[in-house]
Amino acid sequence: MLRIAIAAALVGTLAACSAAVSPVTLVERAVEARSASDIATDNRIVLEANDAMADIGEISASTEIYEGRLLVTGILDEAGDYQTFRNKIDAISGVKRLYWHVAQMSEAEQDADPNVISWASALELDAKVGISLIETKGVADVNYRVAVDPFSTVYLLGRARSQGELNQALTAVSGTSGVGKVVNYVEVRP
Repeated sequence: MLRIAIAAALVGTLAACSAAVSPVTLVERAVEARSASDIATDNRIVLEANDAMADIGEISASTEIYEGRLLVTGILDEAGDYQTFRNKIDAISGVKRLYWHVAQMSEAEQDADPNVISWASALELDAKVGISLIETKGVADVNYRVAVDPFSTVYLLGRARSQGELNQALTAVSGTSGVGKVVNYVEVRP
Protein backbone atom coordinates (compact mmCIF):
# COMPACT_ATOMS: atom_id res chain seq x y z
CA MET A 1 0.00 0.00 0.00
CA LEU A 2 2.90 2.34 0.76
CA ARG A 3 4.32 1.71 -2.75
CA ILE A 4 0.96 2.70 -4.27
CA ALA A 5 0.95 5.95 -2.28
CA ILE A 6 4.55 6.71 -3.27
CA ALA A 7 3.85 5.94 -6.94
CA ALA A 8 0.72 8.09 -6.91
CA ALA A 9 2.69 10.97 -5.44
CA LEU A 10 5.30 10.62 -8.18
CA VAL A 11 2.79 10.83 -11.07
CA GLY A 12 2.56 14.59 -10.87
CA THR A 13 6.31 15.08 -10.71
CA LEU A 14 7.31 12.75 -13.53
CA ALA A 15 6.69 15.33 -16.24
CA ALA A 16 9.55 17.36 -14.80
CA CYS A 17 12.00 14.45 -14.68
CA SER A 18 15.06 14.32 -16.89
CA ALA A 19 16.58 11.24 -18.48
CA ALA A 20 18.67 10.44 -15.40
CA VAL A 21 17.93 7.33 -13.35
CA SER A 22 15.94 8.36 -10.31
CA PRO A 23 16.94 7.36 -6.77
CA VAL A 24 13.59 5.56 -6.43
CA THR A 25 14.43 3.37 -9.44
CA LEU A 26 17.86 2.56 -8.02
CA VAL A 27 16.33 1.64 -4.65
CA GLU A 28 13.66 -0.52 -6.29
CA ARG A 29 16.33 -2.37 -8.26
CA ALA A 30 18.14 -3.12 -5.01
CA VAL A 31 15.17 -5.11 -3.64
CA GLU A 32 14.74 -7.32 -6.70
CA ALA A 33 15.42 -11.03 -6.66
CA ARG A 34 18.62 -10.60 -8.67
CA SER A 35 22.30 -10.60 -7.84
CA ALA A 36 23.96 -7.39 -6.73
CA SER A 37 26.44 -7.63 -9.60
CA ASP A 38 23.60 -7.97 -12.15
CA ILE A 39 21.86 -4.92 -10.71
CA ALA A 40 25.15 -2.97 -10.66
CA THR A 41 25.82 -3.85 -14.31
CA ASP A 42 22.31 -2.77 -15.31
CA ASN A 43 22.72 0.51 -13.43
CA ARG A 44 26.06 1.20 -15.14
CA ILE A 45 24.60 0.46 -18.59
CA VAL A 46 21.55 2.68 -18.14
CA LEU A 47 23.66 5.51 -16.73
CA GLU A 48 25.96 5.29 -19.78
CA ALA A 49 22.90 5.33 -22.06
CA ASN A 50 21.58 8.39 -20.25
CA ASP A 51 25.00 10.05 -20.62
CA ALA A 52 24.72 9.40 -24.39
CA MET A 53 21.39 11.27 -24.35
CA ALA A 54 22.95 14.14 -22.41
CA ASP A 55 25.86 14.31 -24.88
CA ILE A 56 23.45 15.14 -27.71
CA GLY A 57 21.32 17.39 -25.50
CA GLU A 58 18.24 15.18 -25.68
CA ILE A 59 15.72 14.24 -23.04
CA SER A 60 13.00 12.98 -25.39
CA ALA A 61 14.27 9.43 -25.23
CA SER A 62 13.88 6.84 -22.51
CA THR A 63 16.01 3.94 -21.35
CA GLU A 64 15.02 0.90 -19.34
CA ILE A 65 17.07 -2.17 -18.58
CA TYR A 66 16.59 -5.62 -17.12
CA GLU A 67 19.30 -8.28 -16.90
CA GLY A 68 21.42 -6.62 -19.58
CA ARG A 69 18.51 -6.22 -22.00
CA LEU A 70 18.42 -2.52 -22.85
CA LEU A 71 15.26 -0.87 -24.16
CA VAL A 72 15.57 2.56 -25.76
CA THR A 73 12.52 4.51 -26.94
CA GLY A 74 11.92 8.05 -28.06
CA ILE A 75 11.98 10.46 -30.93
CA LEU A 76 14.83 12.61 -32.22
CA ASP A 77 14.35 15.37 -34.76
CA GLU A 78 17.91 15.59 -36.12
CA ALA A 79 19.26 12.74 -38.27
CA GLY A 80 22.81 13.42 -37.05
CA ASP A 81 21.73 13.22 -33.40
CA TYR A 82 19.86 10.01 -34.14
CA GLN A 83 22.95 8.34 -35.62
CA THR A 84 25.29 9.68 -32.94
CA PHE A 85 22.96 8.44 -30.21
CA ARG A 86 22.65 5.00 -31.83
CA ASN A 87 26.44 4.73 -32.19
CA LYS A 88 26.96 5.65 -28.53
CA ILE A 89 24.35 3.09 -27.42
CA ASP A 90 25.94 0.40 -29.60
CA ALA A 91 29.31 1.12 -27.96
CA ILE A 92 28.09 0.41 -24.41
CA SER A 93 29.68 -2.79 -23.09
CA GLY A 94 27.63 -5.45 -21.34
CA VAL A 95 24.39 -5.01 -23.29
CA LYS A 96 23.10 -8.53 -23.95
CA ARG A 97 20.20 -7.45 -26.13
CA LEU A 98 19.19 -4.05 -27.48
CA TYR A 99 15.55 -3.22 -28.14
CA TRP A 100 15.82 -0.04 -30.24
CA HIS A 101 12.57 1.90 -30.67
CA VAL A 102 13.81 5.39 -31.41
CA ALA A 103 12.20 7.25 -34.30
CA GLN A 104 13.78 10.06 -36.27
CA MET A 105 11.25 12.68 -37.35
CA SER A 106 11.64 16.40 -37.95
CA GLU A 107 9.71 18.77 -35.69
CA ALA A 108 7.39 19.53 -38.62
CA GLU A 109 6.70 15.80 -39.13
CA GLN A 110 6.01 15.39 -35.41
CA ASP A 111 3.64 18.36 -35.39
CA ALA A 112 1.79 17.02 -38.44
CA ASP A 113 1.42 13.46 -37.10
CA PRO A 114 -1.78 13.17 -35.02
CA ASN A 115 -0.42 10.00 -33.37
CA VAL A 116 2.54 11.75 -31.73
CA ILE A 117 2.00 12.60 -28.07
CA SER A 118 4.03 15.08 -26.04
CA TRP A 119 6.96 13.97 -23.89
CA ALA A 120 5.02 15.04 -20.78
CA SER A 121 2.04 12.90 -21.88
CA ALA A 122 4.36 9.93 -22.45
CA LEU A 123 5.82 10.33 -18.95
CA GLU A 124 2.33 10.60 -17.45
CA LEU A 125 1.20 7.45 -19.28
CA ASP A 126 4.35 5.66 -18.12
CA ALA A 127 3.48 6.51 -14.50
CA LYS A 128 -0.14 5.37 -14.93
CA VAL A 129 0.99 2.03 -16.35
CA GLY A 130 3.47 1.61 -13.49
CA ILE A 131 0.71 2.24 -10.95
CA SER A 132 -1.50 -0.31 -12.74
CA LEU A 133 1.24 -2.91 -12.31
CA ILE A 134 1.73 -2.03 -8.64
CA GLU A 135 -2.02 -2.37 -8.01
CA THR A 136 -2.28 -5.76 -9.75
CA LYS A 137 -2.35 -8.55 -7.21
CA GLY A 138 -0.01 -11.41 -8.08
CA VAL A 139 2.34 -9.27 -10.19
CA ALA A 140 5.86 -8.76 -8.83
CA ASP A 141 6.08 -5.21 -10.20
CA VAL A 142 9.74 -4.75 -9.21
CA ASN A 143 10.61 -7.31 -11.89
CA TYR A 144 9.12 -5.17 -14.67
CA ARG A 145 10.24 -2.06 -16.49
CA VAL A 146 7.86 0.16 -18.44
CA ALA A 147 8.61 2.63 -21.22
CA VAL A 148 6.20 4.65 -23.34
CA ASP A 149 7.13 6.01 -26.73
CA PRO A 150 5.82 9.14 -28.49
CA PHE A 151 3.10 7.05 -30.18
CA SER A 152 1.44 5.79 -26.93
CA THR A 153 3.07 2.38 -27.35
CA VAL A 154 3.92 0.78 -24.03
CA TYR A 155 6.95 -1.49 -23.82
CA LEU A 156 7.08 -4.01 -21.00
CA LEU A 157 10.48 -5.46 -20.11
CA GLY A 158 11.49 -7.79 -17.30
CA ARG A 159 10.77 -11.20 -15.86
CA ALA A 160 7.52 -12.91 -14.91
CA ARG A 161 7.51 -15.80 -12.46
CA SER A 162 4.83 -17.60 -14.51
CA GLN A 163 2.78 -17.26 -17.67
CA GLY A 164 -0.22 -16.46 -15.46
CA GLU A 165 1.64 -13.54 -13.88
CA LEU A 166 2.65 -12.26 -17.30
CA ASN A 167 -0.94 -12.50 -18.51
CA GLN A 168 -2.09 -10.46 -15.50
CA ALA A 169 0.61 -7.85 -16.14
CA LEU A 170 -0.27 -7.57 -19.83
CA THR A 171 -3.97 -7.23 -18.98
CA ALA A 172 -3.19 -4.47 -16.47
CA VAL A 173 -0.98 -2.62 -18.95
CA SER A 174 -3.32 -2.88 -21.93
CA GLY A 175 -6.28 -1.86 -19.75
CA THR A 176 -4.66 1.39 -18.68
CA SER A 177 -6.36 4.44 -20.18
CA GLY A 178 -4.35 6.01 -22.99
CA VAL A 179 -2.33 2.93 -23.94
CA GLY A 180 -2.15 2.34 -27.68
CA LYS A 181 -0.19 -0.79 -28.43
CA VAL A 182 1.69 -3.04 -25.96
CA VAL A 183 5.05 -4.59 -26.87
CA ASN A 184 6.06 -7.48 -24.62
CA TYR A 185 9.75 -8.11 -23.89
CA VAL A 186 9.12 -10.04 -20.67
CA GLU A 187 10.75 -13.43 -20.13
CA VAL A 188 8.82 -16.06 -18.18
CA ARG A 189 11.17 -17.64 -15.64
CA PRO A 190 10.46 -18.81 -12.07
